[in-house]
Amino acid sequence: MRSWSIQVGRLWGVEVRIHLTFFLLPLFVFWTEYNAHGSANGARDLALVGIILACVGAHECAHMLAARRYGMTPKAVILLPLSGVTLFEESRAEKASSNTLWKREVQLALVGPVVNLTLAALAAGVVRAVAPGISLWSSPFLQVGNLPRSLVWANLYLAGLNLLPAYPLDGGRVLRAVFSRTLDSADATRRAVSISHALAMVVMVAGLFSNAWLTMIGIVIFSAAQLEERAIVFQSVLDNVRLEEVMLTDFATLSPADTLEDALEKAVHSLQDDFPVVRGSDMVGVISKQRILDTLRAEGNGYVQAVMNKIFEVSVRQESLGSAFRKLTSRNSSMISVVEDQRLVGIVTLQNLMHSMALLAESRKLRRDNTES
Repeated sequence: MRSWSIQVGRLWGVEVRIHLTFFLLPLFVFWTEYNAHGSANGARDLALVGIILACVGAHECAHMLAARRYGMTPKAVILLPLSGVTLFEESRAEKASSNTLWKREVQLALVGPVVNLTLAALAAGVVRAVAPGISLWSSPFLQVGNLPRSLVWANLYLAGLNLLPAYPLDGGRVLRAVFSRTLDSADATRRAVSISHALAMVVMVAGLFSNAWLTMIGIVIFSAAQLEERAIVFQSVLDNVRLEEVMLTDFATLSPADTLEDALEKAVHSLQDDFPVVRGSDMVGVISKQRILDTLRAEGNGYVQAVMNKIFEVSVRQESLGSAFRKLTSRNSSMISVVEDQRLVGIVTLQNLMHSMALLAESRKLRRDNTES
């Protein structure tokens, strides 16, 4: 998610990010207007981009609010040129039967297009009341020359686009929900993503011979499907890989009796950012390299015991990465200690966890691709 998107803020505690492909939209609008009229209007072009962004944002806000009704916590929203992807933390979702789950998925999927259709109707009513001379049914429907009409049709197009059976668009989510009645979640998603890839290629090719907007739609569908495919593999790693497969077994420790200057000297010779603090065979705390530096700068030398974090997470070898990841994020921690018979046998830091999961996800994807071929 972070590799191909940038954060622009938070809404109701949810991280809002813009996918890098979104920045193709202003260039695309400028290019289409220039080809159609021989000139372009920078301010109006940007206004049309803003209208599309607002319509996409309203669509995703509807998904977020609807999800909260079911106890699902959105973690982030990624805005794409003509759509968006809402990422959920489903570990807090209400327990439900499989029959209820697929119905819930359908309801969550359809709320976005319904909101766009509602906004289109409201915008059409306002345009009719304020500027009755504007024809809402004159082609082209989406252009910078008539922004009020574009507002109506941007919502209509977004509603129609999201009803396509291409995951992760809303129609694709409905398709996945239907598949999930007979398949597990991962297989249902993979099947929906495969259909999305095929549909995206058809739409892109069709756009080359008809309307350039179809090419843009194909690119959006393909990009969104790629995001979801990576998320599937990532989640598979979270659920199936154990800590013993990725934990660091060769690591440095500190003593609570170490001075901060001694601790910093040890940190210089280690690649770790976080260190377990051990007294005898017992782990008594955790301290980060940054914490050591900040304390030395602010207060001068002291002892590790005085500044270490005495609240830390402990796991066992057989615990899943998913469980460890939730522990790290719930407490905003950066390291988990792995113990066996009350003895420290390894550590998992957020830094090495993310690196290991990325490598494991790629290796599993390669093995699956080789098996399918």
